[in-house]
Amino acid sequence: MIDTHAHIYLPEFDEDRTAVIDRAKAVGVSHIILPNVDSDTINNLLKLENSEPDFFHAAMGLHPTSVKSDWENELAIIKTQIDSRSFCAIGEIGIDLYWDKTYLKEQIIVFEKQLEWAINLNLPVIIHVREAFAETLACVKKINCKHLRGVFHSFGGSLTEAETIMKLGGFKLGINGVVTFKNSGLKDYLANIPLEMLVLETDAPYLSPVPFRGKRNEPMYLLQIVEKLTDIYQVTNETIRKKTYENSLQIFNFIH
Repeated sequence: MIDTHAHIYLPEFDEDRTAVIDRAKAVGVSHIILPNVDSDTINNLLKLENSEPDFFHAAMGLHPTSVKSDWENELAIIKTQIDSRSFCAIGEIGIDLYWDKTYLKEQIIVFEKQLEWAINLNLPVIIHVREAFAETLACVKKINCKHLRGVFHSFGGSLTEAETIMKLGGFKLGINGVVTFKNSGLKDYLANIPLEMLVLETDAPYLSPVPFRGKRNEPMYLLQIVEKLTDIYQVTNETIRKKTYENSLQIFNFIH
């Protein structure tokens, strides 16, 4: 299994990070992609990747909730990183209007600029969308979706939104613990979406699946997501693992 989105470089894992990694490997996690947040997270992210570069793969980007009045400086720092070495993706990027709409204009500028970088470098993007699907879609189409590929991270939208993403051509849906939540409609229609559209993720330390909801998430809990998908798609555990692994390789083709 590939965890296509985990932040285990964050302080929440400082006390037992090695044990978390060991537990992930024990259940079959073979790769973890580490999306960046902002300038404050770069050093710890890269330190973790350097500790085991065949297992961890760094993505670089500026998260939409970190787009504030100093966004130009933050974006410049991210660009310096991207120019200095190779990354597996541009991310985590996008638009988030759940917490704060103050910097919507700036979020759009930052998102579109990072989409352009991805096209120029032929890299996938890891897109964060929260209460901003229309705005996000408009940016993707404006920057030229035909030349973009990537993951709509932590997807929990409607069937119509999923079908819209499918029509873009180069994107997968990142499925995490949300699919196990009782109040999520995702599980009710997901079977209508081809399994070829899905990749696995945890978003650790956030969004722990049932029965761990409310506790710190970690990559080994991909097991609960796979279990839920076997129920939804009525296929074997091995089918879910194999197909989502292959789907991840289509996006993040550096992994062998």
